[in-house]
Amino acid sequence: MYLPHGRNYNNQHFTLDIVRKFILATESVACLNGALSHLQNIWEEIGIPEDQRLQRTEVVKKHIKDLLDMMIAEEEHLRERLKKSIDMCHSELDTVCQELNVTPFKPVHDSTMLQLEKELRTQLEVLIKEKKERLQELKCLREKDEDFCDILCITPYSIDTDFVPSINQLDAYRQYIASLNEEKERRWAEFVNIKKQIIICMDELDQLPETSFEKDVICEDEEAFCLSNENILGLNTLLQQLEIRRAQNEAKSSELRDQIVNLWNRLQFSQEERDVFAVHMTGSRATTMRALQTELVRLEELKLQNMKNVIEAIRQEMTFYWEKCFLSTEQRQAFAPYYDEDCSEDLLQLHELEINRLKKYYQTHQELFEGVCKWEENWKLYLALENKASDPNRFTNRGGNLLKEEKQRTKLYKMLPKLEEELKVQIDAWEQANGSQFQVNGQNFIAYVEEQWELHRMEKEREKQDRQLKKNKQIEEEMLYGSSSKTPSKRRFNGPNTPGKVRKLNGTSISSATPNSTLRSTFAVSVCRSPISRPPLSGCKPGQSLRTPGRSATKPPRFGLNERNKENVSHLNGIGMAMSGASTSITTPQRNLSINSVATTYSEFAQEFSKASKSSCQSRILNSTTSNLHT
Repeated sequence: MYLPHGRNYNNQHFTLDIVRKFILATESVACLNGALSHLQNIWEEIGIPEDQRLQRTEVVKKHIKDLLDMMIAEEEHLRERLKKSIDMCHSELDTVCQELNVTPFKPVHDSTMLQLEKELRTQLEVLIKEKKERLQELKCLREKDEDFCDILCITPYSIDTDFVPSINQLDAYRQYIASLNEEKERRWAEFVNIKKQIIICMDELDQLPETSFEKDVICEDEEAFCLSNENILGLNTLLQQLEIRRAQNEAKSSELRDQIVNLWNRLQFSQEERDVFAVHMTGSRATTMRALQTELVRLEELKLQNMKNVIEAIRQEMTFYWEKCFLSTEQRQAFAPYYDEDCSEDLLQLHELEINRLKKYYQTHQELFEGVCKWEENWKLYLALENKASDPNRFTNRGGNLLKEEKQRTKLYKMLPKLEEELKVQIDAWEQANGSQFQVNGQNFIAYVEEQWELHRMEKEREKQDRQLKKNKQIEEEMLYGSSSKTPSKRRFNGPNTPGKVRKLNGTSISSATPNSTLRSTFAVSVCRSPISRPPLSGCKPGQSLRTPGRSATKPPRFGLNERNKENVSHLNGIGMAMSGASTSITTPQRNLSINSVATTYSEFAQEFSKASKSSCQSRILNSTTSNLHT
């Protein structure tokens, strides 16, 4: 069904209303006329006279008029009541909107009185409900606030309870209550934790609550304790005081135990005697403190009775700290009572003062002394590895230790200067702080280190010169008497077979072989025998054949690692050239050959040796072997 819109619709609606009203009025008049006509018929049938019928008609009219007047009065009363309700709702709405801080209600235009009253009444009910909810929430928040104020001892939240709070005010109040709850939880946890620590401290100190505050903390119900800032601060202060006393007791107990242990050591107490008192060697309770003090007094009396043994024990301990502090002989001798043999209480007291001073001095600079000690240990290890590196027997190793030792020596060689630099920085800081010079064994540490390096360098130089002199002497002896037979090496020479092996393969024996064959095979030269007759170096009887060893010592001698290869003698090429003359005797003036020329590296020596070997080694060995076989 199509419904018209706008002004046309309103006009048509108004016209329909008029038509309905006209129809209703017409029907009402018709109904009234019908009723009067029916009454007239009844009256006429009854026979009521005309004047009475007029009177009765007047009565009917009056009744109808009174009924209509009564209905009109009731409707007018309803209208007045609606007007009063509308006015009252308007007034209350304005008040509630102002209290709730909301925009006043604006009714819809062209509303009837009944619609307006209903809208106003409905809106008023909504706002009144919201007002009640806000006031109820404010009341709950206020109660929580009062509880937190009692627990935390703080002032209540500033809000006017005579007015309805706004939404923002309620939100701020809720956040404030939430923050108070968090603060309460934090203070409660802190209170419980501090209380637990206070109980532990008091238990260890054997102390009972004395003040009213301590009794409130320890004895009263935890829920009744006020978690104010002042009380929390008082708890922390009380705990700090108790911890200070406990720390003092622990320090005192530790000091008493150290004194007792020192006296036990000096009096040479057995472990069984010490175990009897072991129950008091832990803790710092008052009973433990009293037991420690009693034991210390007893040991002091025993110390006086065994004064000589105690002094000797202190002197041994003093020697230990002298070594720890790197004191020189002069510094040690400065304590004259150490050499006094007249044992007395004064002498014992002097020793105790001195050992306490040494202990304090060592503890104050322990880090520095440990650094110096670390350098000393690494230095000694480095020297030990240096000595191993110069040992010729190190090449017989088959466990891989040679490489490990060389790596360790290289690592120490790099680490020592770094450690010296670190110690130098620490020593400079120590000297600036103390205004004195830090000494090791009576001299400046840096000078001491430089002296150790210089002594090491001089020792290496001396060993090098000794080896050079020994080598020169050996060369001279070989030039005079020929080379001596050496113990075969465990490693085979990877070169060509020696003449001895060739003869063995051909099933012959050479009776004229001498130990000099080793030297000839090594340098690939032919050496004439000396006219002087000498017994064989191998110890064989004359006439017996000397078999060439299966593992000939044909390899050149191996020396130390790295720079020690520089000590190989480069004049061996000169010797080989001198020995290659067939008509030249070993006793000829070839002895005047210079033996002071030294090859710079082992590689140069190997290169020269390789050149000589390539030129003549192979051909001369074969020629020599062939000539010997034909003879």
